[in-house]
Amino acid sequence: MDNNSFDQRAWQTLEKVVNSSLDEQRKARRWSIFFKLLTFAYLFFALALFLPRSGDLAFGGTSPHTAMVRVEGMIADREVASADNIVRGLRRGFEDKRATAVLLAINSPGGSPVQAGQVYDEIKRLRGKYPDKKVYAVIGDLGASGAYYIAAAADQIYADQASLVGSIGVVSASFGFTGLMQKLGVERRLFTAGENKGMLDPFSPLPDEQQQLWQTILDTTHQQFIARVKAGRGKRLAEDPLLFTGMVWSGEQALKLGLIDGLGSPGSVARDVIGAETITDVSVGESPVKSLLKNFGMSFGAGFARQLEQMGAELK
Repeated sequence: MDNNSFDQRAWQTLEKVVNSSLDEQRKARRWSIFFKLLTFAYLFFALALFLPRSGDLAFGGTSPHTAMVRVEGMIADREVASADNIVRGLRRGFEDKRATAVLLAINSPGGSPVQAGQVYDEIKRLRGKYPDKKVYAVIGDLGASGAYYIAAAADQIYADQASLVGSIGVVSASFGFTGLMQKLGVERRLFTAGENKGMLDPFSPLPDEQQQLWQTILDTTHQQFIARVKAGRGKRLAEDPLLFTGMVWSGEQALKLGLIDGLGSPGSVARDVIGAETITDVSVGESPVKSLLKNFGMSFGAGFARQLEQMGAELK
């Protein structure tokens, strides 16, 4: 065997050994990344299981304080600002013997009149059950429609001078596609048992009698809204023809109209009106898992993506 053949074989053997070693290192790194991700996910969800829900840490403080319940975002079932969550927070605040008063921190465009009505009724019930504990509503950027519906149940309402307040009205919106369907040559075939069962179907014409029927429903709901506001605000409301037309006002205008009682923030109301400057958040919000996913989702996602990129690079 000549030297050239021997050298070539030696280099081939050496190359196989090196490649094999590199493959083993790649596999080891891939498994290391996998187990790191698995461990991180396990710790993440284990922490979520034992982390208290929003407000649990603060609930039942040892010194006099103001119990705050947040009403943020759309008021609707299965949302953070659902009647169930808001009511549970209110009950915490009223049942907390060290809470001087309950403060509703509102920043919401409104939502379901049913959900808002349930909260309104519960505030009234709790005020009757705990007559010595008052409820104050403080509107942030926005307290409109169903959000103001809730605020009207409070003993007093405050807002910033630039807050948007009011919108005491009811709205229903949809689309009608009958003209477009005619142009396209599309025929709508809708079968119902009951002449009004298909009412508001966007692909069918809207008869005048159905339109009047739906308007009656909206008007009835509007009158319920107005009655609740009048019951809550009483003689403080100004005699203004635009008050219940769905108009929205600044906090400064709302004060003149009697929609609110003064200008202030949660901190100033707790300090100057309630007399208990320390605020304890007793809100009931998202589950621990959802909260963690929202708060740490971006960083977790970025880290996970980096790990996947590294794993992908190792597979190449």
